[in-house]
Amino acid sequence: MPAAAEGAGPPAAGRWRDLRKRVASAALLLPAALLCIWLGAEAWTALVAAAVAVLAWEWVRLCGFSTRRLPGMAVPLAVLGAGTLAVADAYAAALLVLLAGFGLAWMLAEAPRARRAAPTFWLGFGVLYIGLAGLALIHLRGDAGAGRANVLFLFVVVWASDIGAYLAGRVLGGPKLAPAISPNKTWAGAGGGLLSAVAAGAAAAYVMAPGPSGRVVLVAAFLGLLTQAGDLFESWIKRRFHVKDSSSLIPGHGGLLDRLDGVLAAAPAASLLSLLLGPGVLLWR
Repeated sequence: MPAAAEGAGPPAAGRWRDLRKRVASAALLLPAALLCIWLGAEAWTALVAAAVAVLAWEWVRLCGFSTRRLPGMAVPLAVLGAGTLAVADAYAAALLVLLAGFGLAWMLAEAPRARRAAPTFWLGFGVLYIGLAGLALIHLRGDAGAGRANVLFLFVVVWASDIGAYLAGRVLGGPKLAPAISPNKTWAGAGGGLLSAVAAGAAAAYVMAPGPSGRVVLVAAFLGLLTQAGDLFESWIKRRFHVKDSSSLIPGHGGLLDRLDGVLAAAPAASLLSLLLGPGVLLWR
């Protein structure tokens, strides 16, 4: 039997071995997220608070610390404290809490008795990485006029980017995108993810607010690119910490950091765009 060609992808069965777990996990997670988005800012904020708590726990574990004691405890305390201020519409104070938490976690991690193998900077970085995304998601949904539509648009684009990249990468294979960071990602997957993000974003925009919008393609493409950048960054982080997944919390996906890496990158940009456009304005208008 001839040997497989050099550079060929995995056997067809192997390409899809994780698909069943991915579908099962998505069938549980997506309806919960959509329901909270639809119900309103209060339900959405509760979901975001639960998510950032888990994300902080996973991040602290990656850095070799525990959330049960300092310095690891500083990460969830800072991100949840900032989120509480955001709910009260005190975003300037929330940002100051994140900056203070970043500095405190980094400083405490530098203590000789607290040192771990990972550079101590990364423990503090988790406060900003997770906290800014949490504030962004609260800010987006808190807009009474356009919050629901803007959050739905963001998540449709992120989910479409992930799904399109997965399917195109598995079906088409081809040259690797960044083999030193993530050996399984291909240029075909990146292209498929970008096209899917744009198509899904345009469809979602048309369904939620029919009418001409020349900006929707640019906004969806920008958020789609950030989603893929967030995915690559998370892969780089895991390689730096020598782990395959951030945790084993979600079957087929690893941890919540693995599942929300694109959201962590795209949400702050969407929130900033919403801030620039003003209250009640759709991201793509």
